[in-house]
Amino acid sequence: MSTNPRGALSGKSALITGAARRVGAAIARKLHEAGANIVLHYRSSGEASEGLARELNEVRPDSVVRVEADLLDPKQLQMLPGVATGNFGSLDILVNNASTFYPTPVGDITEIDWDDLIGTNLKAPLFLSQACAAPLRISNGLIINLADIHGMRPLSRHPVYSVAKAGVIMLTQSLARELGPSIRVNAVAPGPVMWPEDGMDRELQSKIVQRTALKRPGSPDDVARAVLFFATEAPYVTGQILAVDGGRSAGGW
Repeated sequence: MSTNPRGALSGKSALITGAARRVGAAIARKLHEAGANIVLHYRSSGEASEGLARELNEVRPDSVVRVEADLLDPKQLQMLPGVATGNFGSLDILVNNASTFYPTPVGDITEIDWDDLIGTNLKAPLFLSQACAAPLRISNGLIINLADIHGMRPLSRHPVYSVAKAGVIMLTQSLARELGPSIRVNAVAPGPVMWPEDGMDRELQSKIVQRTALKRPGSPDDVARAVLFFATEAPYVTGQILAVDGGRSAGGW
């Protein structure tokens, strides 16, 4: 049975990309509840990040800082580890959560689509992990990547996104070998936990849910709990991909 994680991350700091909203915000709240200090990265969601930082700092003063950065800009990316170490003295956890997601049907794929989807979902996690490796070695830290079950089985009309997330799975396994023994690297692969912001046909939503073993959608908090598990209760786990998908990847695609 899981122990109460409250305080389990006290004195540790976590850098979470794309942390202002949706799944990223749920992860920030969950790690903060466990005692971690948080660096909230955002690119364009300034107002949402400000509100979340205010919310969490009211619970524990001076425990959250915000940083704006374009993860596709190498110079901006390189400064992110220093935000954690400069404010909190260490970097213990990196969560590569930031993502872009939209359809790219074959015949309509552009180089811009490729650069954006591969860049945000795969290139940025690689280079940010590399930039964070030195402080994470000092803290015997952890990298958690947000993959996707469609990195294992492709999503129709989303070949570029699926390729990017497949790369994240291999990146996770490769970095676990490259950065061990001092840094653990794992990934969470969500299934239907949050529908796209631009909407999805309700009939398609129902069809996706019926393909899960649990016959219901998940939530951002389900993903956040998996991240917390890797951060607090899995010291001998590295190079692993944990599907949080209600059993969809077990069959019934």
